[in-house]
Amino acid sequence: MDRPAPSAAAPFTWPVRIYYEDTDAGGVVYYANYLRYMERARTEWLRALGWDQTGLAREFGILFIVRSAAIEYLRPGRLDDALAVTVEPHAGGASSLRLVQRVLRGGEEIARGEVAVVCVNTETLRPVRIPAALVRLLGGMEQA
Repeated sequence: MDRPAPSAAAPFTWPVRIYYEDTDAGGVVYYANYLRYMERARTEWLRALGWDQTGLAREFGILFIVRSAAIEYLRPGRLDDALAVTVEPHAGGASSLRLVQRVLRGGEEIARGEVAVVCVNTETLRPVRIPAALVRLLGGMEQA
């Protein structure tokens, strides 16, 4: 699916549909599935920037891992809902990013989260600086 490159002015948005397998016995999205939706949006955001995890590992010897995640559930998602999951990058440290994510249904926010990711070396899994080329794509965010 071709998508325009993310703009610094607007959050990246990825569509998600709620399927039967995503819900509990009451037809409401099982809470942990929001993490999956957010992960997919982050993956597609990175792809829209021109990178994927395999390419980052091959070219720079890095990957991003989740350090922490916090979610607030505001409204229930239900079977067949069409959602939009956003990604808004914010500066972190030299080896980390903070990503604010929202799950929207028809423009109404039903969940929001904040995810901290760390850039690590693929072999040692120790934190390393985010490559300058990627920082430039992120709008040259000032790193702490």
